[in-house]
This record gives sequence, C-alpha cells and structure tokens, in this order.
Amino acid sequence: MTLTELRYIVAVARERHFGRAAEACFVSQPTLSVAIKKLEEELDCKIFERGGSEVSVTPIGEEIVRQAQQVIEQAQGIKEIAKRGKDPLSGPLRLGVIYTIGPYLLPDLVKQAIEKTPQMPLVLQENFTAKLLDMLRTGELDAAIMAEPFPDTGLAVAPLYDEPFMIAVPRSHPLATRSAIPAEELKRETMLLLGTGHCFRDHVLEVCPEYARFSSDAEGIRKSFEGSSLETIKYMVSSGMGITVMPQLSVPAEEQPHLAFVPFADPVPTRRVVLAWRRSFTRYEAIAALRNAIYACPLPGVTRLTA
Repeated sequence: MTLTELRYIVAVARERHFGRAAEACFVSQPTLSVAIKKLEEELDCKIFERGGSEVSVTPIGEEIVRQAQQVIEQAQGIKEIAKRGKDPLSGPLRLGVIYTIGPYLLPDLVKQAIEKTPQMPLVLQENFTAKLLDMLRTGELDAAIMAEPFPDTGLAVAPLYDEPFMIAVPRSHPLATRSAIPAEELKRETMLLLGTGHCFRDHVLEVCPEYARFSSDAEGIRKSFEGSSLETIKYMVSSGMGITVMPQLSVPAEEQPHLAFVPFADPVPTRRVVLAWRRSFTRYEAIAALRNAIYACPLPGVTRLTA
C-alpha cells in the first residue's frame, strides 16, 4: 500500500469517475485503475462498485477512503513540520474563496500577502461554497473564505467581518434618490438574482423571500431573472432590466453613471464572512498570517471581527 494509491482512491471517491480522477491525479486512466485494483486485491475487499457512467463507493470503501484521507493529511503534516523548523511560513497556502467575495477581496489580499509573507504565495481557487467545503475536506485546499451559514463539517472557523447589503438600482429609477429603502418595498420590483449554487442568492432570498417563488401574480411581483456573476447583474441593472441586492465590498468606489447604490433601512441585512480550515491543518502560523493580511485590506463599509 502506497500514498499514491491512497491518493487515487480519494480522487475516485470525490469525482465518482475513473477518467476524471485520473485527470485530477495527472496519470492515465489505466495506470489509476490498475493501482486501485491492486490495492483492492491487497485489502481483499471492494472499495468501488463499477457500473454505468458513475462509480459508487461501497460501505467499507467509505471507511477506507476516510482513513486514506487522514493518512494523506498526516503524511503532509510531516512535511509541514519539517518546513516549520526552517520557516513557519514557508511554502504556498492553498486558499479557496467563494465567487461573490473573490473579485472584491483578492486583489488587496494578494498585495498584502506578497508584502507581509512573500515566502508564502497564495494558490487561489474560486468556487461555490459546497465545492470549497469538499476540497477542504479532501485536503485540496488549506483554508477557505466563505459566508455563513454553511453545513457543520467539523472545520475550525474564525470570523473576519460582517458585510452589509446594498440595493443597486438604475440611476433613472425612482428609488435611486432615496436615502434608505425598507426590504419590504423590493417585492414590488423586478429582482435580478445570481443563479442556483451561489450562497449569496440564498442570502438575497432571505431578505426578499417573495422571489423564491418566482411568482408573476403575487403582490405585483414580476418575473425575476438570473445572472452568472455579480458583475453581469450590475450591467443588467444599468440597462434598466431591474434591481438587485449586492454585498458592500462589490459597490464601486467611484460614482457610476447608470447605476445607483442605496442602503437598506434598518434592520440592515448582512452576511458574516469567515475563514475556515481543517482542525488537523498544522500550519497555525500560516492561518494567523493570512488573517492578518485580510485585516490589513481596506474593507470599506464592513465591520471587522476578531475571534
């Protein structure tokens, strides 16, 4: 039994597909398949059920995969301990960020990280919360910046900041001149939403639950539209297609010719942004350095938090 074979079974369990797992491990599919078959023969049990287009993990295979992941992490921990003896911050840190935070935090964060810990480059991955949680669990990421709530997966979590929401409307819209808008008024407007999978979509639907039904006849609600990113939705709002709700850090510093951002009236909805990492992750100094780099970013309009 080798670490390479253990990495192969973890990859197959994650991808549920031998071909994709082979690509992720940078080997050919026959190489991966032969190695897994050899391991199954050595253990005298089936780890995977092969059938149809998708691979499933057997009940005993689930336990083996979990143990394999722990062994891989412990092996990596040995390397990290050796590195820490020379420089606690040496080596890259693999950081995940959700799509609705990345474009607005990463430019400043990368700059701060280069200035403060040049020996610890950030290897960045933008994705949905569910995917980042999976990559944390399997050791593909060391840490992730996400918005609560998310499923309790036994991760260590440190709060970073509370971020208020703003309402984006066309500059010509009657709401553009208001000093603040109650959430109740938004149900009379055409709301532009992020597509399914974005946690910020769920945050907006908490503020405006009427839009969860996509009703065309309830209290004047018109059909809602979906966009693939906050920046796409901004352009849709600018063109007069509707209004939307945005996190504070996505609001441009300069005044926009076709777009106005108006605060919510109290109570102002917010989201809590946190840093999460596996409790078994041994580079404590790296996590602390990353938090310090985040706190050194401007973060206009948010409430900074400390654990």
